[in-house]
Amino acid sequence: MLDRFTERTMDLEYTQEQEEFRQELRSWYEENLPDGWLEGERDIPEDGEEREEFLRDWQSKLHEGGWAGVHWPKEYGGRGATLVEQLIYNEETARIDPPPSISVIGTDFVGPTLIAAGTEEQKERFVPNILDGEEVWCQGYSEPEAGSDLASLQCEAIDEGDTYRINGQKIWTSYAHYADWCFLLVRTDKSGPKHHGITAVLVDMNQDGVSHEPIDQIVDDSTFNHVYFDDAVAKKEHVVGDVDDGWRVAMKLSAFERSALTQAFALEKSFDELVEYCKNTERGGKPLSEHTTVRQKLAELDSRIQAGKLTYYRNVSKQMKTGEPGPEGSMDKVFTGEIKQDLERFKTKLLGPEAAVWDEDAPGGRWQTSYLQSFGTQIAGGTPDIQRNIIAERVLGLPKDAKE
Repeated sequence: MLDRFTERTMDLEYTQEQEEFRQELRSWYEENLPDGWLEGERDIPEDGEEREEFLRDWQSKLHEGGWAGVHWPKEYGGRGATLVEQLIYNEETARIDPPPSISVIGTDFVGPTLIAAGTEEQKERFVPNILDGEEVWCQGYSEPEAGSDLASLQCEAIDEGDTYRINGQKIWTSYAHYADWCFLLVRTDKSGPKHHGITAVLVDMNQDGVSHEPIDQIVDDSTFNHVYFDDAVAKKEHVVGDVDDGWRVAMKLSAFERSALTQAFALEKSFDELVEYCKNTERGGKPLSEHTTVRQKLAELDSRIQAGKLTYYRNVSKQMKTGEPGPEGSMDKVFTGEIKQDLERFKTKLLGPEAAVWDEDAPGGRWQTSYLQSFGTQIAGGTPDIQRNIIAERVLGLPKDAKE
């Protein structure tokens, strides 16, 4: 598919081999998803140890089937899939909507970063335990006073010979309540510019100096956490990259994160659900799909979603040439984030009074939850304003903001 690229045209047809990859994945899902999943019976334990056990078991099953970290090199336990095969994997995963991956931080962000920037000892110690869910990871970036301005972080690491003593707080930390390890950004030097003096270090979450508490979310969930470091200990051998040069490592992880956060295929599925609802729901004596204003909005959303897919394909094409995700991932994130919020808002609006009934069995199903989640989705991985700065500086070549 995308490898047959010319200056003016792109062949969007998949090869026979690529379609065989798709069918293999579909068959595996059909044979291994929990009973009733494809028929809509999606009972996942809501919280606690039972949910964690369910998600770890699912991750282990993905690993056994060769579908955990499909994009990882084979020498690190991955499938060694091409970027096009990874794209197909994303398409099919969005279509089937399998159980969530408890190891998503490790497989999509931490693992690729360690493979690219970690020492051989770090790769040998940590990488094998990510894919099978034996060790779950979280990502310690944001702080109460350092969100979009991440370089202002103050979580401090004091040099104590072979180790660092860490004190501070992180916020919005996904999977911290399950995590065994944290990919943590800390302040190791306060004397220079704020982008200097940041260090990336791997921290054991199962120690007395680390605690966490859930953050109650608007969608009646608590998957985000406050994380507190009170004289926590990290080994110097677990520093990723160079001391005081963690900003470079952080940006490498962020590039992997943004390239993995595409919503284009999930948006397409959500749109298809909306079209079916409009066809089967009557207002004023005729289906919603026959109302002019509804049809106009559906046409607008569909065209934007298709443009988002093509933007994603273009970004993948460039990554095939460079070998690493680039700043173009910010374009995909901004574009699809805005479309998602508009799509979910319109779906909720069409529900009318039913939108006030937050019931999984109501006609709109999970639409209310999806709408509320769309606000956080735009922030995750960097706010739209931050993404636009990245696009301006690194894609368009405009002057950079002055750094303190």
